[in-house]
Amino acid sequence: MTGPLQTPFDTVENAHQYVRLLAEAIAEAKREIAADLDTAAQSKPERRVQALQVVQFKLDKLEQHLKTSSRLLNDLRTLRRLLLDERVEPSAPDEDSAA
Repeated sequence: MTGPLQTPFDTVENAHQYVRLLAEAIAEAKREIAADLDTAAQSKPERRVQALQVVQFKLDKLEQHLKTSSRLLNDLRTLRRLLLDERVEPSAPDEDSAA
């Protein structure tokens, strides 16, 4: 079970990073669609404008789902650290100033 990692989802951290990369790609796509929508609204047929608006709506929904997934993965990472005692406790302020 402790073999080499082979997919982006072998750890919670890798899955979290993958979701972050997807969110960045969605943000870039949203910028491109917004620019296309501005251009299309001026000179393109109404059907094309409506299609771009649907794409924009779907990208917004996908972005919301990715944000939710990112938070869930962060929660899972925190819980795993708590359960496995992986979290390092911060030192008390008195100990740092005494050194």
